[in-house]
Amino acid sequence: MAVNSGKKAQVMRVVELGERKATVLEQDVVRVLIDDDGGMVPEFSSVYGKGRINAHWLPWFRGNSGAAYNDAAYGSFWKARLLYTLAGNFPCLPNFGPGHLVNEKDMPPHGWTANQPWNVVKQGIDEATGAAWVLSILESPDTLMPLSFTKIDAVIPGHPVHYTGLTVKNRGKQDQRICAGWHNTVGAPFLQGDCRISSPAQSWLTPPLGGEFDTTTRLKPEAEFDALEKAPLADGGTADVSRVSGPIGYTDFAVGAIPRTALLGWSAVVNPFLKMAYISFFPGPAHAAADDIILYFNELWMQYGGRPFSPWAPYEGGTDLTYCLGMENATSAFANGLEYSQKLGTLLGNPTTVTIQGQEEKTLRYATLFARYEEGVLDEGVHTLETSESGIIAEGAKGAFCRFKADGAFSLLKKLQQG
Repeated sequence: MAVNSGKKAQVMRVVELGERKATVLEQDVVRVLIDDDGGMVPEFSSVYGKGRINAHWLPWFRGNSGAAYNDAAYGSFWKARLLYTLAGNFPCLPNFGPGHLVNEKDMPPHGWTANQPWNVVKQGIDEATGAAWVLSILESPDTLMPLSFTKIDAVIPGHPVHYTGLTVKNRGKQDQRICAGWHNTVGAPFLQGDCRISSPAQSWLTPPLGGEFDTTTRLKPEAEFDALEKAPLADGGTADVSRVSGPIGYTDFAVGAIPRTALLGWSAVVNPFLKMAYISFFPGPAHAAADDIILYFNELWMQYGGRPFSPWAPYEGGTDLTYCLGMENATSAFANGLEYSQKLGTLLGNPTTVTIQGQEEKTLRYATLFARYEEGVLDEGVHTLETSESGIIAEGAKGAFCRFKADGAFSLLKKLQQG
């Protein structure tokens, strides 16, 4: 059933590939497909010519049979349920990283929000803006960490943006230190070699040895650098990782600290051939309200064919067929998980966990924009990103600017959260 606004916005429930229950939010510019399972967003597409182009990654190995994941039957290939359902972008709370035990809690990879089914309870059209929205809830399956999650997804007519507000409530009396993140992953046909990666981070760090990138990376472990254009290589020299490589046989990871003075946190990848920009933005550390969950890091996962094992390859020792780019944003210590983040405490001067006090609730407000730009303004990437009354202003090379219609203050989400 679809609910139409008369302003080219609609929300409808569908069953997509793999017999997955999902919600479609659509208006005149973008279409968003949100699976109930894990909040996965396999499609974030924009009008392009007479058709549409999808920015998000669809893994070739995603399980689409419609059968529920069974570890005994599927575990040897997929390794984890998350990899069976993985697609596009998704929220990662209270864990950002691999599955592990945290104070006797069995924590799945990237947390419950990425693994549990969300319960869709309400949908509609906002009368004032014509925005289409859907409300979903999820409860922690572990009584030792009694958290409740409420998520609102929305699109506004004319805005090339998917807005999300995710509220975390601590139902217990004991404070909870958690990780929080958004795992945006772009892929073909949007992602191509020589796309440009941009970030406000002025200091970057590669993970220490002992993690998932030990055998796949070309970058020097635990190396700090100040610009993506000069990332240190393990064999000496540097590489410009701000330019997306082709499938070169490496899988790399680097984390960048969002400056504490930033009013707006963001990350961007631009395709200069298609003249399209994929930009995520969220409240920055200097603009934090008391109830905000702030994301302090850009997490860059460069999956360029460095994993010759399943499910990235069709068999152990086979060819990695997976080409994608993780433009992730999080408060965590690398992607090493909640326990590691709790023990470390800070990284590059920024906190690696968020504290939700007993009986307190906080909200992660997040937006992803996907749109065309004109006259090559952003061909060399995004230098700065700022909010204005009329939207988002992206600065490109030589002081040229591009304006996008967007709600940088998240006023609609705040209104919807108030009921």
